[in-house]
Amino acid sequence: MHHVKLISIALSLALLIVSCKQEKDIDKKDLVSLDPISNEILESSVIYEANIRQYSPEGTFSEFTKDIPELKKLGVKVIWLMPVYPISMKNRKATPDLSIEDIEDPEEKKKYLGSYYAISDYTAINPEFGSMEDFDELVETAHDNGMYVILDWVANHTGWDHRWIEEHPEYYQKDEDGNVTDPLNPDTGETWGWTDVAHLNYENDSLWTAMKDEMVYWVKDKNIDGFRCDVAGNVKTEFWNYVVPELKKEKEIFMLAESEDKDLFYEAFDMGYNWEGHHIMNEIAQGKMNVKDWDDYMTKIDTTYQKDDYLMNFITNHDENSWNGTVNERVGEASEAMLAFTYALPGMPLIYSGQEYGMDKRLKFFEKDSIPKEKGDLWELHVKLGELKNSYTALHGAKEAASYKRIVTSEDEYILAFERKKGKQELVFIANFSNQPQNFEISLSGDYQDYLASHNVELISGQIHNLEPWGYKILINQ
Repeated sequence: MHHVKLISIALSLALLIVSCKQEKDIDKKDLVSLDPISNEILESSVIYEANIRQYSPEGTFSEFTKDIPELKKLGVKVIWLMPVYPISMKNRKATPDLSIEDIEDPEEKKKYLGSYYAISDYTAINPEFGSMEDFDELVETAHDNGMYVILDWVANHTGWDHRWIEEHPEYYQKDEDGNVTDPLNPDTGETWGWTDVAHLNYENDSLWTAMKDEMVYWVKDKNIDGFRCDVAGNVKTEFWNYVVPELKKEKEIFMLAESEDKDLFYEAFDMGYNWEGHHIMNEIAQGKMNVKDWDDYMTKIDTTYQKDDYLMNFITNHDENSWNGTVNERVGEASEAMLAFTYALPGMPLIYSGQEYGMDKRLKFFEKDSIPKEKGDLWELHVKLGELKNSYTALHGAKEAASYKRIVTSEDEYILAFERKKGKQELVFIANFSNQPQNFEISLSGDYQDYLASHNVELISGQIHNLEPWGYKILINQ
C-alpha cells in the first residue's frame, strides 16, 4: 500500500514539474534574444530613469522588475538605474542643509535614507532595495524583454564611510592641513555643498586602476550594459578615455555622460545631456524665450559637436523634479508639446519615473516617497510616441541620426517647424510655442498622415494654417 502511495506521489510531482516547465516555456515565447548593445539599437531607443526607492511603495528591485514588461509598451530599450549601492551613514544628509548628525531624535533619524550618490561600497547592493539576487533578477528580466541596463556611476566622489578613506587616503583631495575635502567647483575652488561625500583625486594613477576594477565587476560579473556617469565633466577626460576601452574588453557597452563637455565624446562617451536645450524649453514655456532662441541653439550645436555626437532630451529627471520643480511647475500648459518635442528632435528621449503617469509632485530626495501609478492620457501618449521612435527611421537619433532641417514659416517667433528624413521615411514636426493661437503659412507641400490624430493631411505651400496655444502636430509620409 505504501508503495502505491509513493508511486502516486512521485507521479504527481512529475506532472507538477512538467506543468511548471510548460508554464515557463509559454512565458519564454514573449522573450527575445538580446543582441549586444549597438548604435543600430540606440538609434531608435527610449531611455527610462528608474528611481527604485520611489518607484513603488515598497521601494524594491522586485517591485520594479514586475513592471518591466509595462515599460516595454512605452518603447523603452535602455533602463538607467539610479545608484543601487549602499549609502554612507557618516555625514548622511537629511535635507540639503542638514546632516542626520544634526538630528537628536533616533526615530526621526531613521526616516532619512540619504543620497544615492554618497556611496560606501561600489560593488555591493543597498539593502533598502533588496538583495544581489533581486538585482540579478531585474537585469535578467530586462534582458529577456529586449532592454539594456546601465548603472549610475559616481566616479567623482565616495561617501565618508568608504573603506578607501582609511585604506587609501591618497585617493582623495585634501586641504592645506591634509584633511579630505568634500567636492569643490573646479572653476571657483568653492564647495558645491555636497558635504555628504568625499572628493576623489584623479591625479593619483592608482585610483584609476582601483576605479576601473570596480566598474569591470558590474560588466563582467553582472552583465551590465553600460553606465550613466554622474558629473562626468568633473573627472579627468583622460580617465574616461582609459577606462572605457578596458570595459569594452568584456562586452559592448553604452556610455552616457551627465555633461555637455565636447571632449568627453571624442573617445569615451556615446551620449551626453541636453542641459542647454532643456533650459531653453523651460524658458520658451515660461515666455522668456522664443523659437528664434531655439534656432540659434540648433545652429550652435551643429557647429560645436562632432557629427556623431548626440544628446539625451528630457522635460524632467531626478534633479529637475526634486530641486527645480515638477513638469507642470516648470512648463505648465506647454508640457505635452515639449514632451513630443523631445521625441521629435535628434537624440534620445528620456522618461523619468512617474513622468509616464503625469506625476505632479516633487519627489523627496533623502526620504521615502512614491510615484503615482494611474494610467491616463499621458501614458497613452508615451506609448504612441515610443512606438514611433522605435519603428520610424526618420526619428533615428544616435550616431547615424536622421537629418534635421528647419522649415520656413511666415511666423518665426512662435511657430517651430522642422523636417527629419532618413531613407524613404520623413517626419514633420510643427508646434505653436506660445500661449496664443497662431495663424501661419508653411513652405512645404505634400501628403502626410497626422500620426496622433490618425487622419490624412495635405500641405500646400502658402496655405494658411492655425494652431491653438501650445498645439503641435507630428506628420509622417504615407
